Amino acid sequence: MSKSLYETLGVSENASPEEIKKAYRKLARKYHPDINKEAEAQEKFKEINAAYEVLSDAEKKAQYDQYGDQMFGGQNFHDFARGQGANIDIEELLRGMFGGGGRSAGGFGNFGGFGGFGGFGGGIDLDIQTKITIPFITSILGGKHMVSAAGQSFDVKIPAGIKSGETLRVKSKGKRSGTQVGDLLIKIDIAQSNEYERKGDDLYKTFDLPLKEALFGGAVDVVTPEKTVSLKVPQNTKNGQKFRLKGKGVVDRKTALRGDLYLIANVILPNIDSLDLDLKKALQEKL
Repeated sequence: MSKSLYETLGVSENASPEEIKKAYRKLARKYHPDINKEAEAQEKFKEINAAYEVLSDAEKKAQYDQYGDQMFGGQNFHDFARGQGANIDIEELLRGMFGGGGRSAGGFGNFGGFGGFGGFGGGIDLDIQTKITIPFITSILGGKHMVSAAGQSFDVKIPAGIKSGETLRVKSKGKRSGTQVGDLLIKIDIAQSNEYERKGDDLYKTFDLPLKEALFGGAVDVVTPEKTVSLKVPQNTKNGQKFRLKGKGVVDRKTALRGDLYLIANVILPNIDSLDLDLKKALQEKL
């Protein structure tokens, strides 16, 4: 069973009260904010004081020795402390967890036993927040994406049509406290695409159109998010001309309606030096 409070003070689980006190005083002097001006010193000082708050009290120490880091949702004390936010009083939090400010005989009984701890008396948010960047095409079509959080790696389902800035909630993938389990909140960021531009639920894509088909009409194969389509273009198609594929855009997650896909022609001119002399001469005379 992991017991990281001892690691915080740098002592063994069999350390005597005197050894614990000596280790605490040494670390407290080292990391006191008036002495140590490093950015992490203040947080480290808080963790040292909080660890000593528990391990210097025989009753609290006995409770911690029984349950170990299960009391912190399975996290080590350092990660637990950092997860509470900069303005949390860690010492006060631990006093509440261990049955109040005095050496109360109630202990965990004040919360109905460890199994019914109820998220540290309801005062701690067991949810975890993270942020991921997904491929552009996954945001359009949906799919799976690997996520790493709370020491786990797993696939999450990305719904089709999700927008940048939206948050997905994955149940029971947060921090643990006894029988209580929080959720994982995933903020979505979408990678840029070199191929598509999204405007609302509509998509825009530029495709290359050979000069022959632009002048005389024909069919051109164009890759779209779902499949390759054969696009018919009329004679005299202009550069920048748009072709609308209705209902081939992005699905609206609220209404289930789909936007459109606009294909924009990029007429490709041939290299004049590659044309035979007669054709070049005819073009010079007729154009």
